[in-house]
Amino acid sequence: MDVLFLDANVLFSAAYRHDSGLRRLWHLEKVRLVTSSYAVEEARRNLEASEARKRLVDLLDAMEVVPEPARGTELLPTEVDLPEKDLPILRAAVESGATHLITGDLSHFGPHFGRKLAGVRILMPGDYLRTRS
Repeated sequence: MDVLFLDANVLFSAAYRHDSGLRRLWHLEKVRLVTSSYAVEEARRNLEASEARKRLVDLLDAMEVVPEPARGTELLPTEVDLPEKDLPILRAAVESGATHLITGDLSHFGPHFGRKLAGVRILMPGDYLRTRS
């Protein structure tokens, strides 16, 4: 079973529009969806419309939300070059036992797409969905 850790931008995009193609992630079989309270707060903060915030709550009901991980980086490889604000996302993915970190963050995670960092494969949502079709 794949364990997908969803970054804030994936949560935001799935909730922003009721017909978002990213909502397909919630209908996959043999997949467990996980995110962190840190990612949820970032997505919620950026969603202005009340309908979108309601959709976010509905999506979260079908996921596991893990607490923000401890600040340590001992689980991360030393060569990981990410901005400080993205480290909690990767740490939470690692600590939650995720097999994949699903993100649309090209500017920060882009150099790592397709690679594994601390055992977690970094992929864009569309790339993961193509592996499942």
